[in-house]
Amino acid sequence: MSTIRHDKIQHHYDSIADVYDHHYDHRRGRSYHTHISSQLMRPLPRGGRLLDIGCGTGLFVEKFIKNGGTAVGLDISGKMITRAQWRCPTSEFIIGTGEKIPFSDNSFDAISSLLVFSYVKDPHAMLKESYRVLKPGGVISICTLGKKLITRGIPAMYLISEMMRFTHILMKDFGEHYYDKDEMIDLFSGAGFSDVGVSWCSFAHIDMIDPLFNIALKVEPFVEKRVPQLAYNICVSGRKPVE
Repeated sequence: MSTIRHDKIQHHYDSIADVYDHHYDHRRGRSYHTHISSQLMRPLPRGGRLLDIGCGTGLFVEKFIKNGGTAVGLDISGKMITRAQWRCPTSEFIIGTGEKIPFSDNSFDAISSLLVFSYVKDPHAMLKESYRVLKPGGVISICTLGKKLITRGIPAMYLISEMMRFTHILMKDFGEHYYDKDEMIDLFSGAGFSDVGVSWCSFAHIDMIDPLFNIALKVEPFVEKRVPQLAYNICVSGRKPVE
């Protein structure tokens, strides 16, 4: 990741750390985050030691440890890490990125990453590092915006909102890159993962107005099962083979 891009992302999340959770602290936000978290959690083992890449304020770490596991959070923002430590005082949180994970080989039973992968400058490096620190048989699970018709205009929208100085927690131009199913399978398989699985989730988005959100929420299960082309988050999992 370039220094300029790294610093921009770090500064943005440092600046919003104190208000970040407000984005998910209402009915739409709780519903949205609970849904994507459940999709991310599904392939992961119950219990064991988890590394959450891009942990933010510890929202997913909190869910994982409630299921009986232990967790370490990794994030680019020191202020987000401070909030996460307050939320999960028994967990360890470290400043860093997924492209250079500061742990030894075979350290974790599971790795998660929620709404982060599209920001990663070098996805090959992140997956290679994830493979390295996973124990044999360990599982990685990520959920991030995927490449769909509905998401193709998002980078331009973020850039315009930034130029207009429009303030929004998630609307910032970081040069995101979105991936489709075949690209994700190639990335995960190329990193050495087996049993690679891909699914699509989310049709009701947190930023929809209430009437539209309510309608989208009702049809979301049908969309995810029957018309996944309309879902915009891609969920990918893989396993490090046992040698």
